[in-house]
Amino acid sequence: MARRVFDQKGRWRSKIVAFRMSPEEDAQLETAVRLSGLTKQDYIIKRLQERDIVVVGNPKVFKALYKEMATIQTKLMELGAGEGVGDELMETIHCVAVTLEKMMEVDSSE
Repeated sequence: MARRVFDQKGRWRSKIVAFRMSPEEDAQLETAVRLSGLTKQDYIIKRLQERDIVVVGNPKVFKALYKEMATIQTKLMELGAGEGVGDELMETIHCVAVTLEKMMEVDSSE
């Protein structure tokens, strides 16, 4: 029999929850998860429970921020004159900005 794996609070997570997403929604979720530094499971649980996502700066988060900023820069450079920035790109920019803002708040409080 497999050994039970408990979470940090000693709870055994035995329930599976699954749902469908569009490729665009999945990309947004993946970006938010990468920028949070959390696992996808922990990120979704915290969001569903309306708990704050506390981003702790570490090499993984900084690398994700760097990659997202490079992606944003590439997409912005590809836009032609008069073209608007799409909703998905604006959501990514917002996610990066909020992550950086929260990290600066934590850094300044220390």
